[in-house]
Amino acid sequence: MVLPHNLCSHVQNAFRARHQHIAVHHTTQNLAILSILLRAGFLSNVTRGTIEEPSPEAFLGVPESQKRIWAKLKYRDDRPVLSDMELISMPSKRIIMDLSEIRRLCTGRRVQNVKPLRMGEIAIVKTKDRENEWVEAREALQLRLPGEVICRAW
Repeated sequence: MVLPHNLCSHVQNAFRARHQHIAVHHTTQNLAILSILLRAGFLSNVTRGTIEEPSPEAFLGVPESQKRIWAKLKYRDDRPVLSDMELISMPSKRIIMDLSEIRRLCTGRRVQNVKPLRMGEIAIVKTKDRENEWVEAREALQLRLPGEVICRAW
């Protein structure tokens, strides 16, 4: 299994280097996390493609090893919209929260040594629900789904 810290560091470094696009390996986890970042407004576009280009048509005809997810990074006034992205749950110490803890996190209180979410900040949660496996913390609260808090972005 690919760990989410690869994606977190890749996205953060691409924003700092002022790249326009990034290409990451095609996995369900990467697609879900990038989709959440897209919905939160940190990215302007997410599409499938190959190593060379973002092309959904070419995506269908290449082997699995060459499939990529392309994300277009968003900037405002020549400054990156996403300023930081950090891992919360580590492979050595997983941070699993129930609904009351997720509610406290979203309403600005510290939970399990995790700093509270501030204005404009999101946390990505992995739940056990097959339909909504990857959600933003506020969505997890609305859907009443506890889970592992993977990372945060602001």
